[in-house]
Amino acid sequence: MKIDSHHHFWNYNERDYVWMGPGMERLRRDHTPRDLRPLLDTLGIDGTVAIQARQMECETEYLLDLASRHSWILGVVGWVDFGSDSLPERLETYAKNKKLRGVRELIHDMPDPEYAVRHDHVEGVRLLARHDLTYDLLLRPRHLEPATRLVDIYPDQPFVIDHIAKPDIAAGEIALWREGIREIAKRPNVCCKLSGLVTEAGWDSWLPEQLHPYIDVCLDAFGHKRLMMGSDWPVCTLAGSYEAVVGVVFDYVRRLTEEERRAILGETCARFYGL
Repeated sequence: MKIDSHHHFWNYNERDYVWMGPGMERLRRDHTPRDLRPLLDTLGIDGTVAIQARQMECETEYLLDLASRHSWILGVVGWVDFGSDSLPERLETYAKNKKLRGVRELIHDMPDPEYAVRHDHVEGVRLLARHDLTYDLLLRPRHLEPATRLVDIYPDQPFVIDHIAKPDIAAGEIALWREGIREIAKRPNVCCKLSGLVTEAGWDSWLPEQLHPYIDVCLDAFGHKRLMMGSDWPVCTLAGSYEAVVGVVFDYVRRLTEEERRAILGETCARFYGL
């Protein structure tokens, strides 16, 4: 089974998607299951995990509703307010829906670079184990060290790093990112998504060869059993078609064994999220 471990849906309105800055005009329209399904069929992808794109509880409800109507949306990673006093009750409510497989906070957008280990966030992450929920870590390289400290607090909590922690591929930055990735990868409860690479490279000029050194680092650090393929659709369309973006990983894994390919293209994702 092939699974796209990371994509989004939205019914666009400017109020809710303030992160769509200059140059992102092509994202400013609806992106729905009707748009994604033909792309999956073209590449033989069997199912997906839908990830939150708004810091609103209605986002979680929206994605769970879509998953209830489209069986190929195998799981949802939603959003909850980690600073809310009602967090335990909200998690209790959402976790009744078995399509909810995890939650995410936009750590990389927080003004505080130490947000990952801020008290209310740490306490909120503690509650996830009650409901068998995973946590998607959305980071930039400077957040890897605090995120590693968070992981050390909860060695049994499943974490996955989105977009390989967003190294500045366009600038060729690799050394400091590589150090942080290798360190956090020493924790066996952390997986990593091979997603979002093209949008950290030059949108109009990237080549697969530019991305391979970063995938090499991740494969060496995490091994095939803790890596999963993700598209980051439709955000990835800023830099290329769905087929071209997913094709980077598809082409890369051709050099690997059949077991390694199966893990990266679907089995790791299915195991991590309990799909």
